[in-house]
Amino acid sequence: MAKRPSDDEVRERLDHVAEALRAVPGRSVTELDPASTPGYTRGKKEGRSTLEAIGGRMSDLQERLFAEGRTGGTRSVLVVLQGLDTAGKGGIARHVLGLVDPQGVALRGFGRPTPEELEHHFLWRIRNALPPAGRIGLFDRSHYEDILVPHASGTADAAELDRRFAEIEAFERDLVANGTTVVKAVLWVSRDEQYTRLLERLERPDKHWKYAPHDVDVRLQRPAYEAAYDEVLARSSYDVAPWYLVPADHKWYARLAVSALLLRALLDLDLTWPQPSFDVATELARLEATR
Repeated sequence: MAKRPSDDEVRERLDHVAEALRAVPGRSVTELDPASTPGYTRGKKEGRSTLEAIGGRMSDLQERLFAEGRTGGTRSVLVVLQGLDTAGKGGIARHVLGLVDPQGVALRGFGRPTPEELEHHFLWRIRNALPPAGRIGLFDRSHYEDILVPHASGTADAAELDRRFAEIEAFERDLVANGTTVVKAVLWVSRDEQYTRLLERLERPDKHWKYAPHDVDVRLQRPAYEAAYDEVLARSSYDVAPWYLVPADHKWYARLAVSALLLRALLDLDLTWPQPSFDVATELARLEATR
């Protein structure tokens, strides 16, 4: 039986993937090949096996994080997913977070703000959805919608966008300082693949619920969204919360890449099992006395 690699060995491999995916300020999303598989040279079949192996390791670490949170710990992990329609954010939620215990997961999707949400600061609904201590949170879209949408549609001027960038940076730096590891990934799908996925949603009755007429409107604005994503990646990839740009034409690779980023974040926490708040020997003796 092959020896299980150590955490340091696994971390080294994951660092290779992360560096291949890390967004480079000044490089446009249009320069990315959405069908590429950076940091991974094997194919789909091996990719699925790798994902299963990552899932086993991730499940163990997630349980440690959950246990830590139940015993007074304050740390958590937040995965932020952005991307064009059909990029596969929902699939990430199912196939990546589905690898761990659901009681340790906090999933939240953000669509257009509700009337109640519009009465508050744009970060209000985000703060209310943050994962509690010991949990892994996943945002399907996020606070970056409040930059991307007005940027692409031209409904906010430069001064307003500058203010939101500054507030988001302060918000994320505060999150990290208070124990939340932030993993941010943009899933990038090609125009042709996006068309294929939207067509499938229209042709298959079991996919109709995923389609909205607004999807075509956004598709027509793709150049404007490309420019908006370029600015987000250039201005909000900080040392404590960098962006990763994930090619998403191959769903299996996008899921593998995000799971690798999440596992890397969990390994970096150096999680251990919490020490008991009671004397184990005493409790064993008390239990034996009940036989």
